[in-house]
Amino acid sequence: GEHHGHHHHHHEHRGLKEILHIIDHTEISDRAKETACRIFRILAEAESAAHGVPMEEVHFHEVGAVDSIVDIVAVAVCLDNLNITRAVVPVLCEGSGFVRCQHGMIPVPVPAVANIAGANGLKLKLTEIQGELVTPTGAAIVAAVKTDDKLPEAFTIVKTGMGAGKRSYERPSILRAMLIRGEESRKDTICKLETNIDDCTGEMLGYVMDRLFEEGARDVHYIPVFMKKNRPAYQLNVICSEEDADRLERVIFAETTTIGIRRLCMERTVLPREVIQVGTPLGQASVKVCRLEGENRYYPEYADAARLSREHKRPFMEVYEMIKAACPKKQDVQPAE
Repeated sequence: GEHHGHHHHHHEHRGLKEILHIIDHTEISDRAKETACRIFRILAEAESAAHGVPMEEVHFHEVGAVDSIVDIVAVAVCLDNLNITRAVVPVLCEGSGFVRCQHGMIPVPVPAVANIAGANGLKLKLTEIQGELVTPTGAAIVAAVKTDDKLPEAFTIVKTGMGAGKRSYERPSILRAMLIRGEESRKDTICKLETNIDDCTGEMLGYVMDRLFEEGARDVHYIPVFMKKNRPAYQLNVICSEEDADRLERVIFAETTTIGIRRLCMERTVLPREVIQVGTPLGQASVKVCRLEGENRYYPEYADAARLSREHKRPFMEVYEMIKAACPKKQDVQPAE
């Protein structure tokens, strides 16, 4: 009994709450803490589903081991250090068959990996290799940091890192990560949704625009049009990414009188861009930086310029120019692709 009691007590200290507490008290940057905690939450969610217990009661056996905390925190620190804001993971190659764990033989992908992949939309590709190629920790890291499925069409490799696993399979057990840079102007695909509306009030149209922006539309605008029998009406245009199109169409159907929406997928060319923070005599402001043939163009964010103008009772134009003047000279900024 003595031994069992001690063992039980030992486990209690490895719940999600304790692990998040440990991470929160490490001397790493806030961004790294945030990433590490996000990874552990995804892991806890998957383990809770696999064991059928609430998240608070998940005990990290294999995972709660100190080395796993170290693995996860190390990944978070490295990503923060390298200032990675976008991570492309096209597919995770997983083995097949069964693996032995403390619950006996379980099928590959193991339940926690299957849950993480399901909950976070990870693409799995099952290979003939017998064994587990994706661990719950690995899957959770991908789920927490992945921003894209597709590599840019053309890119240059800045650096490459390799990590080897301990088990030997018929294929080398190696994970490779590459730091890449896309080409200067990126072509990507965007969706345009449009519909003509001739029997909605102005208030309804104003409200639907707010709702569309809340749901992730990149741009929304109305064009006055004249429809049959010369009825004045509006054409609603929404620009969005392909994955958001279905959701935005549901908003349009729910909030307007339309009964049909046209959808058009278009290629567009965008300049590489990023948002930076700039310190001015009046306070901090966000600025969008676009790169064009080696030159940086700076566009202060309207909301910040307006806020500083109001706070300091200065004309908008003057504040806008002041923010532009405070922007770094071109060689200091290398916008992330």
